[in-house]
Amino acid sequence: MSDQMQFIVEKLNQEPFRKSYNLITFDSLESVQLLQLLSDVLGEIDPKHIVDIREELPEQTAKRMLTLLSILKYKPPGSVSDLSAFRQGLVTGSKPVIHPVLHWLLQRTNELKKRAYLARFLVKLEVPVEFLQDDTVADVNKQYEELMEAFKNLHKECEQLKTSGFSTAEIRRDISAMEEEKDQLIKRVERLKKRVETVQNHQRMLEIARQLRLEKEREESLAQQKQEQKNQLFHAEQRLQRAQLQLKEMHHAVVDSKPESLMKKLEEEINFNSYLTTEKIPRELESKKKSVYFLQKTVGEPALSRSDLNVLEMKINEVNAQINQLIEKRMSKYEPIDSKFSMYRQQASIISRKKEAKAEELQAAKEEMSSVERQMLQKTNQAQELEGSEVLKGDEFKHYVNKLRSKNTFYKKKRLEIAEITAEYGILQRTEELLKQRHEAIQQQLQAIEDKKGISGYSYTQEELERVSAVKSEMDEMKGRTLDNMSEMVKKLNTMVAEKKSSLAPVIKELRQLRQKCQELTQECDEKKIQYDSCAAGLESNRSTLEQEVKGLLEECIQEESNYRYVNCMKRNLEIQLQRAKEEMKMYVSPDPQERRKAIREQYTRMILEQENLGKKLREKQKVVRESHGPNMKQIKMWQDFEQLMECKRECFLKQQNQTAIGQVIQEGGKDRLVL
Repeated sequence: MSDQMQFIVEKLNQEPFRKSYNLITFDSLESVQLLQLLSDVLGEIDPKHIVDIREELPEQTAKRMLTLLSILKYKPPGSVSDLSAFRQGLVTGSKPVIHPVLHWLLQRTNELKKRAYLARFLVKLEVPVEFLQDDTVADVNKQYEELMEAFKNLHKECEQLKTSGFSTAEIRRDISAMEEEKDQLIKRVERLKKRVETVQNHQRMLEIARQLRLEKEREESLAQQKQEQKNQLFHAEQRLQRAQLQLKEMHHAVVDSKPESLMKKLEEEINFNSYLTTEKIPRELESKKKSVYFLQKTVGEPALSRSDLNVLEMKINEVNAQINQLIEKRMSKYEPIDSKFSMYRQQASIISRKKEAKAEELQAAKEEMSSVERQMLQKTNQAQELEGSEVLKGDEFKHYVNKLRSKNTFYKKKRLEIAEITAEYGILQRTEELLKQRHEAIQQQLQAIEDKKGISGYSYTQEELERVSAVKSEMDEMKGRTLDNMSEMVKKLNTMVAEKKSSLAPVIKELRQLRQKCQELTQECDEKKIQYDSCAAGLESNRSTLEQEVKGLLEECIQEESNYRYVNCMKRNLEIQLQRAKEEMKMYVSPDPQERRKAIREQYTRMILEQENLGKKLREKQKVVRESHGPNMKQIKMWQDFEQLMECKRECFLKQQNQTAIGQVIQEGGKDRLVL
C-alpha cells in the first residue's frame, strides 16, 4: 500500500495534474476530495469527464465513473459480492476502492487515452433483435457496422504510418522519383505511338485493346458485385438463423412456463417499470433540469475572477455554518415524538436509497443479462457453423454436466489407481531386478559346484524336467476344469431357459391382449381422425365464408364511412355558401350605403360597368384606327417610293463624280506627255 500511495503521489505532482501532495496530505483527503481527484484523472483521460462533482448527484457521479471504467476495461478484484461492495465504495468515496483505481489509471494514462478516444467510435450501439427484423433498421445497422469497420481500418493505417518512420525528405525524394518515372513513361508512350502509327489498322487495334481493358474492368466489377451478393446472402442467412433461434427459444419458454410464473414475472416487470417511471426517472429528470438550469445560468453570467470565487466560497461557508446552527437548534428543540419521526424519516431515506441502489443493480444485471444473451447467441451461431449440431439447453445441459462430472470423478479414481499400480509396478520391477541378480549369483555358484563335482548341466536338466511335469499337470487340471465348467454351464442354461419360459408365459398372454386392444384403439383412432378431418374441413369452410363476409362488411363499412365523410364535407360547403348568401342578402338589404357597397352584387355591378365603359372606349378606338388605316397605308407607300427615288439619285450622283475624276486624270496624263 505504501508503494502504491507513493506512486500515486509522484504521478499527481507531475504534469498535467501539478498537485503538491505528500503521503500525509494525500492520506488525509476526504471522500469528496478523493472522488473529485478521481474525476480529474478520468477527465485527463476523457475530456468529457472534466466535471465538478459538487454540481451533480452522487448517483450520477458513480454511474459516470463506472461507465468509463467499464469502457477502459478496469476489473475490480474479488467476486460478485466484492463487485457490489466496489460500487458502494465508489459512491461513498472509500479509500480502499479509490486508491487501486488511481494506481491503475496513472500506470497507463497514454494507453487509456487512446482507448477512451476509440471507445467514442467503436462502442457498438446494441439494437434489439426484434427491431432488426425491419429492413430499414437492418440496413442502417449494416451501414453503421461498415462505417465502424472503415474507421478501424483507417485508424490502423494511421498508426502504421505513425510507426513506419517516414520523413518529409523521404517523401519528397519519392515524389521526385515518381515525377521522373512519369516523364520517362510519357516519353516511352510517345515513342510507342510513333512506332504504332506505321502499323496498318493501328486505330482498330487500339480500339480492340481499349475494349479489352473495359471488359476486364467490367469483369472485375462483376466479380466484386458477386462477392457483395454472397456477403449479403451470408448476412441474410445469419439473420434467418437468429430469427429461427429466437423463435425456438420463445417456443421453449412458452412450453416450459406456466401461467402463474408468467403472471408473476409480468407483475415483477410491471412493478419495476412503474417504479422507474413514477419515482426514479422523474427524480433524475428533475435533477437534470436543475443542473441544466444552473449551467445555463452560469453560462449567462459573466466570467468570474479568482477574487469573485473567493467571495462566493466565503458566502457558501457562512451559509453552511448558518444551516448547521439551525439544524442544531431544531435538534435541541425536538420532542420525543419528533425524534421518533426523525428516526423513521432516516429509516425511510435509508430504505429509499437502498431501493434505488437495488434498482440500479437490477437494471445493470438486466443489461448484463442481455449482453450475455447476445454473446450466447453469437457463440451458438459459431458452434452451429463449426459443428453443425444444436447446443444443449436446460435439463439436457444439466444432464450432460452431471454426466461429465461423473466421468471426471471416475477418471480421477482410475488415474489414482493407475498411479498406485505404476508405483507398485516400479517396486516390483526393482524387486525383480534384485531377485534376478541374486538368482544369477546363485546359478554361478551352482555351476561352479557342478563343475567341481564333474556333473555340469545337472541343475538345468532338473529344472527342465520339473517345468515339463508342471506344465503337464496344469494341462490335465485345465482339461478337467473345462469339462466340469461346460457341464455346469449347460445345466445352468437349461434351468435359465425353463425359468424364462415360465416367467414370460403370463407376459406373452398380456401382450396378446394388449395387441388386440392396440388394434381396436388404432381403428378407433383412425375413425376419430376421419371425423376430426371432416369437422375441421367444415369449420375451415365456415371460417373462410365468415372471413369473406367480414371482409365484404368491412369494405362496405369503409365505403359507407367515405360516403358519410363526403356528405359531411358537402354539407359543410353548403352551410358555408348559405352563410355567405345570408350575409350577402343582409348587406344588400341594409339601408347603410357603406354596407351596401361591401355586397358582392354591388362589387360585381361596378366591375361590369367598368368593363362596359372600357369596351366602349376600345370600340371607338378601333373605329378610328379602321378609318385612318387606308390613308396611313398610302402615306407609307409614298414614303417608301420617295426613299427609293432618293437612293437612285444618290447612286447617280456618285457615278457622275467618279466619271469626272477619271476624265481629269486622263487630261493631266496627256499634258505630261506633251511637255516631255
